[in-house]
Order: sequence, then C-alpha cells, then structure tokens
Amino acid sequence: MLATGIDVIEIARIERTLNQHGERFLKRIFTPQEILKLHQQPSEVAARFAAKEAVAKTLGVGLRLLSPIGIRWHEVEILNTPSGRPTIALNGYAQSLAQSQNLTEWAISLTHDGGLAIASVVALGR
Repeated sequence: MLATGIDVIEIARIERTLNQHGERFLKRIFTPQEILKLHQQPSEVAARFAAKEAVAKTLGVGLRLLSPIGIRWHEVEILNTPSGRPTIALNGYAQSLAQSQNLTEWAISLTHDGGLAIASVVALGR
C-alpha cells in the first residue's frame, strides 16, 4: 500500500497567529517535545503545521477540528534526526489508523519559499 498527503499554507497566516496567540497557539498544535525543538520562526512553524495536515491526509481522515473521525494535533509529532532530517512519530488514534492500514514506513519533506510553506508525506505499507 502507498499513501500520500500534501499541504500548503501561507507563512503570513501563521505569523499573524503567532503574533496574536503566541505560546497558546504553539501548545495547542505542537507537543512539548516539538516546541523545544522549534526555533519559532514563522516559516518553520508553518512547515511543521502543514506537515501535520499532510499526515492527516495521508491517513485519509483529516484533522479532528474538521472531521469527527479526524486525528488530533498532538497525535502527530514532527521531530528531527540528529542530522536535522524531519521525521514523523505517531501516537494515539493516528498510530492506530496507520497500523490498521499497515503503513509502516514514512517519509516527509518540508520546504518554504515565496511566502508559502509546503509539506509532502509518503507512507508505505506491507
């Protein structure tokens, strides 16, 4: 099985949200471990926000705020390897969905340019 998801967001939207809601926004979307690693640059925050959306699309359910069967923000963690490569860690319902779809290998790519942040996710299963 192969599953993919992609998301794009305007960096300015995230920047406005950070300016208005700051830490409250970060805590709602990101886990404590993610917040420790964030440099809180709007472009980086936007890319990781888009990554969570892309993972939800890869799982085929969206996010809980948009769908009653969706996953929650904290069920997806976008972390980094020691070399800086982004990785995906799932827990809770998101992990259960991945297991039920036999999705065991995940790859993610993040980028930002021209005022946009983009995340692309690919998952492979047995």
